[in-house]
Amino acid sequence: MKIGELAVRAGVNASAIRYYEKLGLLPAPERRAGQRRYAAAAADRLLLIRFAAEMDFTLAEIRLFLQGFRENTSPSARWRKFAGHKVQEMEQVIARATRLRDMLRRLQGCRCACLHECVSCLERSDRFRAARGSSR
Repeated sequence: MKIGELAVRAGVNASAIRYYEKLGLLPAPERRAGQRRYAAAAADRLLLIRFAAEMDFTLAEIRLFLQGFRENTSPSARWRKFAGHKVQEMEQVIARATRLRDMLRRLQGCRCACLHECVSCLERSDRFRAARGSSR
């Protein structure tokens, strides 16, 4: 299929397809009369790239994952490995977001008259001390 057809089928722009080829995420297709011609499997690969990107995998992580298909390794084993790393990363993001939410909720009720008073209140906060790595 031509690049335009593949783009519609996968829900991406043709420029994204060319970019993914340049990065090695999508193998270079055969060419006929100078036009790219893609196999049907290219659509599956693009859908996987889109899914992984939407789940916050970096392009470098996606490239590593997709290399396994060239090496004929099991996709499930690769997903488990990447999922394990992403779960740890997301746990850290969630913990940080929870701390931020809690701090913002406290700040919504701020009645401090000056910045010095605000900083003093923050320094008395256990979460603030933990974030700074001190135990004053």
